[in-house]
Amino acid sequence: MNITKILDSSSQPRVVLVENGQVFPLQMTETLATLSDILAADQPIAAAESLERDRPTPIEEVTRWLPPIDHQEVWAAGVTYRRSQTARMEESEAAASCYDRVYQADRPELFFKATPSRVSGHKQPLRIRADATWSVPEPEVTLVLSPQLRIVGLTAGNDMSSRDIEGENPLYLPQAKCYDQCAGLGPWIRLYNSLPPVEEITVHLQIRRAGSVVFNQSTSAGEMARQFEDLVSWLGRDNTFANGAFLMTGTGIVPSNDFTLHPGDIVDISIADIGTLSNPIVQNK
Repeated sequence: MNITKILDSSSQPRVVLVENGQVFPLQMTETLATLSDILAADQPIAAAESLERDRPTPIEEVTRWLPPIDHQEVWAAGVTYRRSQTARMEESEAAASCYDRVYQADRPELFFKATPSRVSGHKQPLRIRADATWSVPEPEVTLVLSPQLRIVGLTAGNDMSSRDIEGENPLYLPQAKCYDQCAGLGPWIRLYNSLPPVEEITVHLQIRRAGSVVFNQSTSAGEMARQFEDLVSWLGRDNTFANGAFLMTGTGIVPSNDFTLHPGDIVDISIADIGTLSNPIVQNK
């Protein structure tokens, strides 16, 4: 089951189901008033199915998608794939040993990524920093967590990164990672009663520039050095999430060192069984 949020024809936010090329607005209730309420239910799929549906709209007629988030925090894991480890070590000779050690350590790298106001949905812009010269998207399988930190679904995530800022000094990580329009989520959440095998969760990144494909690569969550449940268990240590959370699980796709995003680029992140998150890239002058 796919669930997300849109703006309807009267510019009102609606929680919707996406099925068979149709978008079904849900009639929310007092107990299930928000998307977060559905995600926090003991059985989110059953909770969503219990709601009445309004007349559907063909998916191609929906023009204003919203990120599938309410008040949750967005966190991210780093250096969970070998390619990510290599890329981080290439960024900075001084920080190379740090990234090498964290790849093999019991404790993962976890960092705060975004508040909801910094998150863009499907077809909404993502930003490259004005003070960065080396910016890349990071396509990531993103875990959707209930307040009890149960994995109730998956979505596609884009963990935008300013590699030159982080590479200058690892202590600059928050500035390299957290800023306006720094995170993409969508196009919707795929709810699961049980997750598919990780090797079946493939991730594909395509970047288009002026109508031409300038980057095209795939990987699989089966290449991760850590398990989803392990990352969640570390996130929950001495930490509570009253509204639930989103956890980006790291990237296994990093463009070569001579590549940087340009304003006007289109970044498409496709995850098997979920869909494609597409975002145009912007930059303040």
